[in-house]
Amino acid sequence: MEVVLLENIKNLGNIGDIVNVKRGHGRNFLIKYGKALVASKTNIDLVNKKKSQLNEKNISLKKEAKKIYDIINKKSYKFLKQAKDNNELYGSIKPKEISKTIENADKIEIKPSQIDLSKEINKIGFYEAKINLHAQVQGIIHIEVVKQEEEN
Repeated sequence: MEVVLLENIKNLGNIGDIVNVKRGHGRNFLIKYGKALVASKTNIDLVNKKKSQLNEKNISLKKEAKKIYDIINKKSYKFLKQAKDNNELYGSIKPKEISKTIENADKIEIKPSQIDLSKEINKIGFYEAKINLHAQVQGIIHIEVVKQEEEN
């Protein structure tokens, strides 16, 4: 399925590009969330006319992403978790939990889908996670998982 992009999308293309995507991705994500239009002659002409407005919108989104980047990049977040004797957690730490921790600590809303874990967080230790704030802005946060002492 061919679509014309309404915003810059990492690993796909820039505003106004006509790209070929799988039908499900096109319909269920790109078109549904206003990131692209079906690549018809009318839609391509419409995007070309609105390209400057779309670029301005992209620049403002990038500025917002940079502000968030300045706050959270290279920052450490600590998680107290119950663990077994071999330091394995009883449950792993998911992007949703990381998102809530960032929101509580810094009053910044990061969607769980923006958090990219290189490996599963299921043991005590130090981890890194990428935060995709914009197609051109990525931050890295540090996650420290500490064993919670059991109360008697």
